[in-house]
Amino acid sequence: MDRVYNFAPGPATMPEEALQTAAREMLNYNGTGMSVMEMSHRSKPYQEIFDRTVALVRELMGVPEDYEVLLLQGGATGQFAAVPMNLLREGGSADYIDSGNFAHGALVEAKKYGDIRCVASSREENYRFIPKWSVADFNPDADYFYITTNNTIYGTRYSSLPETGRVPLVADMSSNILSEVYDVRRFGVIYAGAQKNIGPAGVTLVIVRKDLLGHARPFCPKVLDWTVMAEKGSMLNTPPTYAIYMCGLCLDWLKKQGGAAAIEKVNIEKANLLYDLLDESAFYRPTAEPASRSRMNVTFTTPDPDTDAAFVKEAATRGLANLKGHRLVGGIRASIYNAMPIEGVRALVNFMKDFETEHK
Repeated sequence: MDRVYNFAPGPATMPEEALQTAAREMLNYNGTGMSVMEMSHRSKPYQEIFDRTVALVRELMGVPEDYEVLLLQGGATGQFAAVPMNLLREGGSADYIDSGNFAHGALVEAKKYGDIRCVASSREENYRFIPKWSVADFNPDADYFYITTNNTIYGTRYSSLPETGRVPLVADMSSNILSEVYDVRRFGVIYAGAQKNIGPAGVTLVIVRKDLLGHARPFCPKVLDWTVMAEKGSMLNTPPTYAIYMCGLCLDWLKKQGGAAAIEKVNIEKANLLYDLLDESAFYRPTAEPASRSRMNVTFTTPDPDTDAAFVKEAATRGLANLKGHRLVGGIRASIYNAMPIEGVRALVNFMKDFETEHK
């Protein structure tokens, strides 16, 4: 069977070039006579792989020297707890914006560890938009301010960032990291699960400003303590070695595309192809409000759930896979991360036109 266009939300499609390189090197990486997944993480060949991957993150994101780049485990969900345990001071507080399912999960988790305020939420509106916030609502003495830059399930993104002054801005960028240009200096902490735009599942990228290290709560497990992990070069315990290698191959591919600035233009074009069709159609209904639309996750419905199901089933016969919406909301979701070629989006648009003609 030929490869399909995989619109899965994560684990997601990866660059074919990266997969082909991994296949060639599976049994013998760079003359070592072994697979990367067999290597000791303490060996010189593997350390070179690790260091190159970190260097690519720094280059592609413009990470300044006063930030640590960590490659950890536990996914974004692990960082829901790591963030407050590393940043909340004794008697301190933090402000959160509740913009989606993962933002809400982070909010609930953080409340276990201290005084956490929700300063804006669109939960009651089914997260159709990024909630409006007011600087007047922010606590200028908070230990940090928390956002989730892209909402994978509901298909929304921040088109502008909160101005938090001296309060460190913390961002879960799991589903749109490296898809557009961000100024890292605007953040105290950025983290992301790898399985959407960086590489395969199993790696969690954490970028943290160095002056925020050294304040972990005494009860913070050492595998979640950023200071400990920075001191150990992300290798307190055995890291996800092969997944990190794959991340390096995917980042190599992104560099060849021109980096985040170049891929952002492609991502805008891909998203516009879908949203233009949705806006022109009386058959399809986009679910996110226009001002908050994600470029990575395009969510919509047909006239009824049975037709949604038929859409997903028929799309699969055309080589368009994993278009079913999340179980919390149903409908249809096309995840069009960096590695989704524009040809895949065009194929989806053509199918959508045919499907509408046949079912309206």
